[in-house]
Amino acid sequence: MSHNVIEQTAATAPEFEVETEDQILSRVRNNARKNKIRTWALRALIVLAWLGSWQLTATYWIDPFFYSKPSLIWDRLVEWFTKGTQFGSIWLQLYTTVQEAVLGFAIGTVAGVVLGVLLGRSRYWADVLAPFIKALNAVPRIVLASLFIIWFGLGLQSKVATVVVLVFFAVFFNAFTGAREVDGNVINNARILGASRGQVLGSIVLPSATTWILSSLHTAFGFALIGAVVGEYAGASKGLGLLISNAQGTFDAAGIYAGMIIITVVALVAEWLIGLAENRLLKWRPSQSSSAHGI
Repeated sequence: MSHNVIEQTAATAPEFEVETEDQILSRVRNNARKNKIRTWALRALIVLAWLGSWQLTATYWIDPFFYSKPSLIWDRLVEWFTKGTQFGSIWLQLYTTVQEAVLGFAIGTVAGVVLGVLLGRSRYWADVLAPFIKALNAVPRIVLASLFIIWFGLGLQSKVATVVVLVFFAVFFNAFTGAREVDGNVINNARILGASRGQVLGSIVLPSATTWILSSLHTAFGFALIGAVVGEYAGASKGLGLLISNAQGTFDAAGIYAGMIIITVVALVAEWLIGLAENRLLKWRPSQSSSAHGI
């Protein structure tokens, strides 16, 4: 009896197809594509809801003279990119700010990596210089920006100096921590095998600290843009910070928002480029961290 039941069950049971590797990969790619589309659609919906509510609120309940509204900001952006600004072409202002940010970012990054790694591997000098580094880091940046303008004038040098100060500390502390986190056993083994101090730094310490250093660059470039804009805000003859400062002086809320949007777009483009460089340099890194990085 039980034998017949087993045979009937086997006869009526559905047959399962075994997926090939290509089919599994195709299904995974399709699911990832659908998730990405849903994510971007939700993001667009959030932005549209936010802009729409702002437009309605500024039209019927609050004074757009003080708070502006998306339509006025769009008009200001169109005006800047078609007719120019009071201080010349918008592209000249954008180029000036980006040039200051990139130069200061490069100098501050190199200085921060070099000093961070060297002090990270020298506990004696780290203890000696620690109070001075903390004191310099505690100085308000806007004060330094004003001093740099007095020292170097309204040109490129004062803005680059402000950017360097902001970027240096963001990179330095990460490089310092990364150098300190290197496994001591690996360094001891390398020295036993005859590696010199320079070889240890170049072959072990720097590669181990690379993740820390690259992760700091995402924040550092944001600081670079802030430094350039703060320097221009304190005193400049051109740049996006000058546009924002002028908009504030003329109670042009739309101009302030327009300048902020342009700076935000530049920061997002820079973040994307840094992310590409990070992925290329850290191909060996485990992939499970990528999900946390996107948060």
